[in-house]
Amino acid sequence: MEAETVTGRANQKARTRKAIVDACRDLARSGAEVTMPRVAKAALVSEATAYRYFPDLTSLLQEALVAVWPGPEEALAPVAASADPAERVAFATGYLLRHVHAHQGAVRAMISTTITAPARSGARPGMRFALIDHALAPFADPSPGALARLKHSLALACGAEAFFVLTDLCGLSPDDAIATAVDTAATLTRAAFASET
Repeated sequence: MEAETVTGRANQKARTRKAIVDACRDLARSGAEVTMPRVAKAALVSEATAYRYFPDLTSLLQEALVAVWPGPEEALAPVAASADPAERVAFATGYLLRHVHAHQGAVRAMISTTITAPARSGARPGMRFALIDHALAPFADPSPGALARLKHSLALACGAEAFFVLTDLCGLSPDDAIATAVDTAATLTRAAFASET
């Protein structure tokens, strides 16, 4: 009888945790603002209960989004055979920013957390770095340090922050913002390889 009670409690905890994660994932997919109170409400639990399972929104977002973002190999499969670094980087940039736009509530929450608590910046998924690395993996460094410099430039030009600057501050539509970032990333890449040949 006692074992059944323990098992029942464990099952209930697992169901509650799953409900919280699923609610967070659904909110993230909707593009709506993601906050712990909204997640708790959608999961039909109290905010205090949500915090018992996840100490902060960042840790919840990490778990909720792990299945939403595919790995770089899958993401860049359409350009896997390309020998053009600019084409590969442009595709990676467009792919990343379409996902940022689709999940912008969650992305904004993650950025906000890491701005206010820089020590937590390692908690962000880092999808941009994985995509950039994979896009440029087939290519040799044209000169010492050239790829590292290019990757740093691309991290600045094609990330979520750049997308939000273009949409929020410059007033571009999401499609125009993505097109601008894609063009910038391709231009940077072409320049890096052309200047070293």
